[in-house]
Amino acid sequence: MLIPLELVELSAAEAAHEARVVAAIRAALDAAGGWLPFSRFMQLALYAPGLGYYAAGAHKLGPGGDYVTAPELSPVFARCLASQCAEVLATLGGGDILEVGAGSGALAVELLAELARQRQLPARYRILETSPELRARQQAALAVLSGALRARIDWLDRPPPTPFEGVVLANEVLDALPVERFRIRGGRVEARGVTWSGGRFEWAAGPADAALEAAVGALGVPLAEGYESELCAMLGAWLAAVTAPLGAGVALLVDYGLVRASYYEPGREGGTLACFHRQRCHHDPFVNIGLQDLTAWVDFTRVAEAGLAAGLAVAGYTTQAHFLLANGFERHVAALRSSLDAGREPVAAGAALRLVLPGDMGERFKCIALARRYQAPLAGFALRDFAATL
Repeated sequence: MLIPLELVELSAAEAAHEARVVAAIRAALDAAGGWLPFSRFMQLALYAPGLGYYAAGAHKLGPGGDYVTAPELSPVFARCLASQCAEVLATLGGGDILEVGAGSGALAVELLAELARQRQLPARYRILETSPELRARQQAALAVLSGALRARIDWLDRPPPTPFEGVVLANEVLDALPVERFRIRGGRVEARGVTWSGGRFEWAAGPADAALEAAVGALGVPLAEGYESELCAMLGAWLAAVTAPLGAGVALLVDYGLVRASYYEPGREGGTLACFHRQRCHHDPFVNIGLQDLTAWVDFTRVAEAGLAAGLAVAGYTTQAHFLLANGFERHVAALRSSLDAGREPVAAGAALRLVLPGDMGERFKCIALARRYQAPLAGFALRDFAATL
């Protein structure tokens, strides 16, 4: 569980790395005239080559890192997801899987092993990963697989150049896309950006450009004076790019988020921006720069809109709990428990339950399916489909 307590003190090496990241962002800030939109700050803090959080060597995932994702929590997550992938591949008569942002590689390891057990392996399992450090971790993790399974895996720097049929997967990727911050001031949209003051980065107001004003206006929800939040303006371009090669099949996106009406409701006027460092959650993006994750909840209405704009159809939207339960959660938990000794079984079962408990990941996380030239129903949305709420 993430703990909202005091921050962990940085080591000398970590402090030196942070200083290098700060210097790089300050250079960009100076070149821009002393003010950066928050999306640019977030992009540099997370993805600056060799420096950003996802581009350098920080230990990000798992119990010893900054946060734990569902695949690290329990193999049951990947096994349920594999059941959904197997259904799609069987309907298509075969195909490939493209995983975008494969994290530690834990999802790919379990998913491929389960697909092998179900005799529904993809022809190719492609991993789109831009982080050299994470790619190395994935390659080490996937070394446990047989040579035959490893031979199906490719790593890519960009989406495949040629069309394929199959599945696109993205687990906890959307929340790390850079977001714009905004505030309603005097009935107008005000951009919330970053400046340098008093020896550190600070929030600073700036004029909203036409694109930000239009994006906030297009939300279609009433926002009171002083309301502050964020939106992911780049989501449409990102989704179009990663799904462009999908000639036929389904994109499955899992993340924590809400439909738009709930995302921008009056009680959430501070937005959803959060920072994660050493299993602690806080809300100051201007500390531990380059060493902490910066995230924002996902507006799944925007995801649906982006999918439609990219020529995809919404094929389902539900909670993670409903999705996993509909894809054999109980069966996969039983199989896991039977494979473990008595001492490990209760811990593994408890970890798996966190995936579906309402107060844990079960309701905070959602799954949306976007389909292209694929008409068959998807098992993961058979229990409950909330697509009408989008």
